Amino acid sequence: MKALLQRVNRASVSVSGEVVGSIGRGLVVLLGVSQGDTERDAQYLADKTVNLSIFSDSESKFNLSALDVGGEILAVSQFTLIADTKKGRRPSFTEAAPPDQAEALFEQFLSFLRSSGLKVESGRFQQHMLVEIHNDGPVTVMLDSREKYPQPPFMTT
Repeated sequence: MKALLQRVNRASVSVSGEVVGSIGRGLVVLLGVSQGDTERDAQYLADKTVNLSIFSDSESKFNLSALDVGGEILAVSQFTLIADTKKGRRPSFTEAAPPDQAEALFEQFLSFLRSSGLKVESGRFQQHMLVEIHNDGPVTVMLDSREKYPQPPFMTT
């Protein structure tokens, strides 16, 4: 599971012209779910997201987390984070989890984020979305649960 975090001053996500999620200062999290990901991956990334020190303190050092600053979170499912671009010019998405599994893990990720007490908004799974991001810094960080919890490569029979 991969999460691309962007520190923002504000952000929103719209579906068919309707704003379905909107936040002020905080984090936009684009989340990609891979085959083989589990609840443990969702828990790990949610915990890392709310506790990662990427907000500046009074000395402009990254010493504060979303929890420390009362940041808000906008999470958006983003299967394209799982793209494999090693061959050719067209990305392959064969490592992305099937939609039903990905949606269940995305919902678990949201639940874990909400348990932190922070305001959490989200896009709509498997919908064409327009995401407006006002990146602060810009600060953008990639998290990968497999760096913490390595898993064997996906195998087909």
